[in-house]
Amino acid sequence: MKLEEALQKIRPADRKSMEEAARRWKTVGKPLFSLGRLEDAVIRMAGIKGTSSYTLEKKALVILCADNGVVEEGVTQTGQEVTAIVTENFTKKAASVCLMSEVAGVDLFPVDIGVARDVDHVTRPEYKVAYGTKNMTRESAMTREEAERAILTGIRLVQELAEKGYDIIATGEMGIGNTTTSSAVVSVLLGRDPEEVTGRGAGLTTEGLRRKVDAIRRAVRFNAPDPADAVDVLAKVGGLDIAGLTGVFLGGAIFHIPIVIDGFISSAAALCAARIAPDCGDYMMPSHRSNEPAGGMVLEALGLSPFIDCGMSLGEGSGAVAVLPLFEMGLEVYNRMSTFEEIKVEQYEELN
Repeated sequence: MKLEEALQKIRPADRKSMEEAARRWKTVGKPLFSLGRLEDAVIRMAGIKGTSSYTLEKKALVILCADNGVVEEGVTQTGQEVTAIVTENFTKKAASVCLMSEVAGVDLFPVDIGVARDVDHVTRPEYKVAYGTKNMTRESAMTREEAERAILTGIRLVQELAEKGYDIIATGEMGIGNTTTSSAVVSVLLGRDPEEVTGRGAGLTTEGLRRKVDAIRRAVRFNAPDPADAVDVLAKVGGLDIAGLTGVFLGGAIFHIPIVIDGFISSAAALCAARIAPDCGDYMMPSHRSNEPAGGMVLEALGLSPFIDCGMSLGEGSGAVAVLPLFEMGLEVYNRMSTFEEIKVEQYEELN
């Protein structure tokens, strides 16, 4: 399937199902709107799924793993080899998000879409687009064809999880240097100076941050990505993990599955997806506000507000996993609590 063909399948979320869910909430035997935005989340997911009656029993976390050539510019605290190490650790339950996922009942799916070497128990040829990207300060990070292949890979991952019966998908990533590529993408798409959208990532010094901002400026100046063409932006200054996650968000809209945004890197991919197919935004669920400088900025551009704000910046999908129990609790009340009629109590009326 070509990208253009896939995009033609995207339609706005189902407003009728959302209206039905909103009416159902008003019959639940509790003060009106007293679960606040948890009620909004249940309504939004009804629109995504096209039904006001649904569950979130099967939960997945897709972690897109890839290396970035821009690390040659000294923009990271650790070496590129860490990407493969952590990617393998996902299979050993030896990463932070693995432990969080156990608590939340989430199944992990690490995907090697562009790690610089093959990773035992993870690498599959059908998902791997390249062995890392090029140094975007000197050439395009990848070709447009590679960017589109990565996007289509993300769409395929959603299709496969949908066929396995998953009800909701959280997004995660792993790739040394990917806060640099994310900042570059966001800088171009939002028309912001790189300094406004660039943070210290995994712990850069002040000098390291200066190099990072400088590398982004040089990459944008050299490649001149088109802000009106998100695929061009991804190809020139993005990463394979971001491109793959862009496909995951688009896949959510195609297969009617809620896709949960994680932090800054994930939100950069969500922004790309929304620019490629605006109706795709209906199928995104926010999780937390990243501690990266532009974390809130990107969510605002998407018209979304975080459910959690606790200064997290880990990545890996940790924020997306953390919000899932909140969604489940809201849905449990929606699905199982008695109505006013059942408990023989007069229904609350909405005040004007």
